[in-house]
Amino acid sequence: MADPSSYRPKPGQIPDSPGVYKFRDEHGRVIYVGKAKSLRQRLANYFQDLAGLHPRTRTMVTTAASVEWTVVTTEVEALQLEYSWIKEFDPRFNVKYRDDKSYPYLAVTLNEEFPRVQVMRGAKKKGVRYFGPYAHAWAIRETVDLMLRVFPVRTCSAGVFKRSAQIGRPCLLGYIGKCSAPCVGRISAEEHRELAEEFCDFMAGRTGAYLRRLERRMQEAAEEMEYERAARLRDDIGALKRAMEKSAVVLADATDADLIAVAEDELEAAVQIFHVRGGRVRGQRGWVTDKVEAVTTSGLVEHALQQLYGEERGDAVPKEVLVPALPEPVEPVAQWLSQRRGSQVSLRIPQRGDKKDLMATVGRNAQQALALHKTKRASDLTTRSRALEEIAEALGLDSVPLRIECFDISHLQGEDVVASMVVFEDGLVRKSEYRRFQIKGFEGQDDVRSMHEVIGRRFKRYLQEKQKSGEWTEEPDVETAAPVDGVLTAAGEPDRADGRPVDDDGRPKRFAYPPQLVVVDGGAPQVAAARRALDELGIDDVAVCGLAKRLEEVWLPAEDDPVVLPRSSEGLYLLQRVRDEAHRFAITYQRNKRSKRLKSSPLDAVPGLGGTRRQALLKHFGSLKKLRAATVDEICEVPGVGRKTAETVAAALAGAAPSAPAVNTATGEIIEDDGAPPAALSAERGQER
Repeated sequence: MADPSSYRPKPGQIPDSPGVYKFRDEHGRVIYVGKAKSLRQRLANYFQDLAGLHPRTRTMVTTAASVEWTVVTTEVEALQLEYSWIKEFDPRFNVKYRDDKSYPYLAVTLNEEFPRVQVMRGAKKKGVRYFGPYAHAWAIRETVDLMLRVFPVRTCSAGVFKRSAQIGRPCLLGYIGKCSAPCVGRISAEEHRELAEEFCDFMAGRTGAYLRRLERRMQEAAEEMEYERAARLRDDIGALKRAMEKSAVVLADATDADLIAVAEDELEAAVQIFHVRGGRVRGQRGWVTDKVEAVTTSGLVEHALQQLYGEERGDAVPKEVLVPALPEPVEPVAQWLSQRRGSQVSLRIPQRGDKKDLMATVGRNAQQALALHKTKRASDLTTRSRALEEIAEALGLDSVPLRIECFDISHLQGEDVVASMVVFEDGLVRKSEYRRFQIKGFEGQDDVRSMHEVIGRRFKRYLQEKQKSGEWTEEPDVETAAPVDGVLTAAGEPDRADGRPVDDDGRPKRFAYPPQLVVVDGGAPQVAAARRALDELGIDDVAVCGLAKRLEEVWLPAEDDPVVLPRSSEGLYLLQRVRDEAHRFAITYQRNKRSKRLKSSPLDAVPGLGGTRRQALLKHFGSLKKLRAATVDEICEVPGVGRKTAETVAAALAGAAPSAPAVNTATGEIIEDDGAPPAALSAERGQER
């Protein structure tokens, strides 16, 4: 591990101008490429105290052995040079997007004497017009099959074309009218090229004028009583319309735009792109990347733009590019895109209307792509085995932890304090084993004390299950999952279909199995509390660790320093999945409890008053305060409320003491009516844990 101070440039040596810099390792390999508006300011950030650097940045600067830079004139030049160097050197610490598949394009080879329409994949070639990308090659072939009726462009390979020219007889497509057969001279090279250019114009979205021209020719043929030609033109129009219908209209103003959305977590990010041409979605593609450097959403967007348009020119760069976050700064990137297109390109975040709605759809696709990628990675048996082995080795366990339980605490400023327990067995979630706790031992906010209570309660139940048979004598203090139907074994012992023991009533035993590893969401204090709870119960065969979210460090009991797993470690990835799942489960439970508490009302206790009439009363009077002040006759004016019900409501509200005014903790606003408005709920979520 190198010391960054050993290769730090001398003060004043770095120029204060735009440029691109390269970090090299001890073998001279480029490991990171970056650009900066001011090289001096940017590089100074890398040579500060290592403790203040992001873990990934710290790993990079300690792996590097030297740094060099190149001064350029403008930020746009820096952007271009950065892209070129990333392509050339493929640095290990730069974000590199991986295509989740090789997308097919519809290509027209305008660089040939007789242009050919075909499906192409891989690198783009000069002189070839591309349309797409498409999700499936068969979608391209269906579209081409419909359009060849109107634009009979050559689709055969060079060998077939040459063979037909030699024997003077076209292929089958030439006989059935889906090729103009330039191979045998039915059409000249100039006429065939004009046909191919019309095909390209139609695919590029200039469809309206061509369809109107065909309709006019059809009407003229009908007026001249050339009905066969009119019928042919009618079928041609129908074929083109069917080809157009294969791309849904999403933007009514015939917009040409690319929409880019990003879904990310601490380790990975997924990018989805929708290509809209002529208001229709012409193609879709996506990438997944490891976040090997400390990068924001804006940085991911900038890398995606470089990947997407780095090799493009002209119309391949659309007039409008819609993104979830703008690069910082945005002006050089927008100028770079405009240079590649040859005209102005609008780079912006959609704020309203159809474009914002479509961006939300692209965002959902990105979320699904990331979830699918993680599912595939987690479901791989070899990967899971390696992850468990890495955890066992890093934590010094005697065997791999086949059952891992993770605990997390959630609350809102000390109120509605709850905890979650999630279970992973053999690296996979086991949701039927999830449990939720309410903190009962004390009031207020104390994550360490809460963790001690939850771990103690969970393992007390384990000891009870170990010592007793039958149902528990204590009142259950956790909400359990739905029971699983059981069957009786030959010995008459209740058992589940998956072999797990159940109680006499067929319910699965709640804490019958101990984990090999307990993971807590937190650092050294939470780990110490969990270990202390286990020691108090005399349990010494369960390992404990904590995962601190800020730096992704693994803490062990009685250890002063954390265990730092490599960023690419499958073991770290599994621990993060366990921790994130526990956090999700805890915060969902906490929000549900808070929502129920805030929505409670004295009207809930009125016998015979259902939800519909409760809503009608509150809508009519506007608030519970005004309803409490209303007379019986005024309550009777509400549709559906009779006098007897009105008297019951009035009596119930009169007997209920007015609650203290609620306070919106985010704004300090006093909410006089019972219950919090939805806006208060959304504001509070920024303060919950």
